[in-house]
Amino acid sequence: MKLNVKAAIGLMIMTLIAATASVAQSNYRISAPYTYKNLTIFLIHGKDSTNKKNIITLQEAMKLKIFKVYETSEVNELQVENISSQYDVFIQSGDIVKGGKQDRVLAISIIIPARSGRVSIEAFCVESGRWEKRKGEDAQQFSSSEERIVSKDLKVAANGERSQSEVWNKVSEAQKKLTINTGVDVTANASGSSLQLALENSKVSATTEEYVAKLAALTRGKTDVIGYAFAINGEINSADIYVSNHLFNKLWPRMLKAAAVEAVGESNGSTADAPAPKPTAIEGFLSDAEKGEARQRTTSGKSKVVTRDSDDSSVYEARDKSDAVIHRNYIKKN
Repeated sequence: MKLNVKAAIGLMIMTLIAATASVAQSNYRISAPYTYKNLTIFLIHGKDSTNKKNIITLQEAMKLKIFKVYETSEVNELQVENISSQYDVFIQSGDIVKGGKQDRVLAISIIIPARSGRVSIEAFCVESGRWEKRKGEDAQQFSSSEERIVSKDLKVAANGERSQSEVWNKVSEAQKKLTINTGVDVTANASGSSLQLALENSKVSATTEEYVAKLAALTRGKTDVIGYAFAINGEINSADIYVSNHLFNKLWPRMLKAAAVEAVGESNGSTADAPAPKPTAIEGFLSDAEKGEARQRTTSGKSKVVTRDSDDSSVYEARDKSDAVIHRNYIKKN
């Protein structure tokens, strides 16, 4: 049977993607677990894939006012613009931007280069009950990006199912869990459906900070850490691996905070340290996840996302226009 040229090229691409992932995964080393209450952190060690030091986070860039996120009046699309002449800006799938007509979560990981001009980017609404500006905010632009989505179910809804209705459902579930486990209603009067405002709740912040204070220093002095994995209540949850230690260090405080918020939401009243999985279990999770069937789609510009799905896990791999991997997000579904 003859294979047509298009199908043959597609097969070659998928084979190359699978081989690249396998080689990369084999170069990781997992450190011993670090546990506080029901959250366990594992550090992932490996080699940098880039020596660029001019990459900053979306959070940093918006604070410096060198990066703009524009409302388009389309729920699932925003425009971004890097006006810096010096810095490239890394957006990570799951970053929340506050303001506009609705708070949104950006749905792809991508590096926006200096002086980019306007770039369209996929997004989902994480606030279902508003389509006008909040008091003191700008309806045409977003003011900050301080928070991230805070559950693996939300990550799957935004990255895997890519369903707006599922994102709203998972936002509501996250709010309910935080309300139960903090003992206060975390929904805000200004917009009860806003995940962003729920994460700004003072009780959520205080409870989360307990975890952050105990675990933030784990990476100090470790120059080969390029990612982390975590477990909640003894169950493997997710992992993220980045293109360099430089980028990981910039993202670590924010990623730890998001993991801590999820741990609070899943705490169910327990104050005891949860039994931790072994590092070999994390290695097995990463390895098994890489075996999922790969599919690729083009996102903004010539950037791409390669998704690997299996019954138990998913991997979302962001590649830049040169086909270099800049970020891998692993999610344990079952």
